[in-house]
Amino acid sequence: MFRNKLLPAFLLLAGVLVIYVTFFGSNAGDGASVDPEAYRRELAEERRYKDNHFRTSAESPITDKAAFRGLVYFDADPAYRVTARIEPFADKTQKLVVKLTDGSEEVYEKYAHAVFSLQGEVCRVLLLKHDKTLSLLFKDATNGKDTYGGGRYIDMEEDQVKDNRLVIDFNVAYNPFCAYNHTYACPLPPAENTLPVAVRAGEKYAGE
Repeated sequence: MFRNKLLPAFLLLAGVLVIYVTFFGSNAGDGASVDPEAYRRELAEERRYKDNHFRTSAESPITDKAAFRGLVYFDADPAYRVTARIEPFADKTQKLVVKLTDGSEEVYEKYAHAVFSLQGEVCRVLLLKHDKTLSLLFKDATNGKDTYGGGRYIDMEEDQVKDNRLVIDFNVAYNPFCAYNHTYACPLPPAENTLPVAVRAGEKYAGE
């Protein structure tokens, strides 16, 4: 799990991963391999779980919890659930210095490149690893418009990689804590993780 400079960037991750792996983790295909209605129901439940966490938890980045009405999302769309080919690094000790929003830096493990097709475009992104969690920090054409300008994150468990294949679900893309509270410092996506398409899936950003 990626960490803010002060606190974990997403303390809810453990609960979300339980839901995600239970309903989606066993699927090895792309969006067409899931039942669309069941998929949307379980994703809606996951989003309600996160709203409740943000509304009630002491670790929530929301300062005015009484006024919090819930996060906003694009509609669930299985087309944004893609199967990526994983290209591991021969040197397993490679590191990457990641800049944070406050100008500081942290060092993460470079896990692999992931190659997939999205909206007819071939995309190649860098996956980073912390403990047993893989994270994709990415930007796309929606940033600064419908989504947070600093980019979004997707976290996955390392054991979801099977035969150098990994399902990446952009419907679970989320904003870092610093999108909601400027006292946090969050990792910035590597330049190579700027996608050439508009990813209209996952968490939106309504501003403050």
